[in-house]
Amino acid sequence: MRFLPEPAHKHGTLARVGVLLINLGTPEAPTAPAVRKYLKEFLWDPRVVEIPRPLWWLILNGIVLRTRPKESALKYAKIWTKEGSPLKLHTQKQARLIKGFLGEKSPLVIEYAMRYGTPSIAEGISKLRSAGCDRILAVPLYPQYAASTTASSVDAVNAVLARMRNVPEVRWVKHFHDHPLYIQSVVKSVQEFWSANGRPAKLLMSFHGLPKFSLERGDPYHCECHKSARLIGEALGLKPDQYLVTFQSRFGRAEWLKPYTADAMTQLGKEKTRRLDVICPGFVSDCLETLEEIAIENKAVFLQAGGGDFNYIPCLNERPQWIQALMQIIKENLGGWLPSETEAAHLANQAEVGRKRALAMGAKA
Repeated sequence: MRFLPEPAHKHGTLARVGVLLINLGTPEAPTAPAVRKYLKEFLWDPRVVEIPRPLWWLILNGIVLRTRPKESALKYAKIWTKEGSPLKLHTQKQARLIKGFLGEKSPLVIEYAMRYGTPSIAEGISKLRSAGCDRILAVPLYPQYAASTTASSVDAVNAVLARMRNVPEVRWVKHFHDHPLYIQSVVKSVQEFWSANGRPAKLLMSFHGLPKFSLERGDPYHCECHKSARLIGEALGLKPDQYLVTFQSRFGRAEWLKPYTADAMTQLGKEKTRRLDVICPGFVSDCLETLEEIAIENKAVFLQAGGGDFNYIPCLNERPQWIQALMQIIKENLGGWLPSETEAAHLANQAEVGRKRALAMGAKA
């Protein structure tokens, strides 16, 4: 096996702890070639599409990658910004804000990566190792656990570790679907919107969909989505008939988790719902699925079916309360990894002694 290059070892340096924020990914540009490259990596992941590889290879390369990239590129173009992909920009800003929250003297090193696309997980780990991190906390930015998202991120990190000689110690944040601060962050964003705009006739919470068999095979995603929705609804003081949980982004012909968001939009429109507000608690950053699929496509479905006002309430993005919540989630998963101030000072002193000793030995040689 050919191992990845290791960072140069420096005597007398203090080992650090790294945090790698992981999001799904995005094409590099809103063009068919860029989208094709992204989809090829994304849809070939066996965690994402659980079809026998030979059959799926034929479908993917013979049909999907011939037709879908052009259509998806047009959708990406609707939400693309001057700075680039919204999802990547929000993830970058979240990492930057956490660095600012920690301060320059923090023993933590923060990096971000994309499961598909760039910067890759391998690049993120390489940066952390180069910064002297021998312990890494991986934080997939998915509140609700799913094999196709969180577990896929685990696979990608482990694939990098398998090519390293000096493997760092690694921990995971599996999920935070019911973490009080995550729930409070979502609730606060809704309350602020309602304070400025009044309350709707109904609140719809749309989560990314998964094939129905994922639930039947034991994936907890469906249950965790409903728990998140229940906690959000209760904190907002809503009765069960005042909010609705749906699932979006269906792909292929198989049955997916229901009710489907688009079907619910049609039904609510036909019922002449006077005002519908929509949130997407399964996403912490706005992206194609929220800005285009919900705020443009599904809005049109609702209005065309006869619905009244439609409001999409943005994801958490860089909201201060969410950044604080994410920092708390990180801290709770670093138990025992960060030394106290006294221990840190002692370790720093030992490192300095070791550095001077190494210099002295080098001079004698």
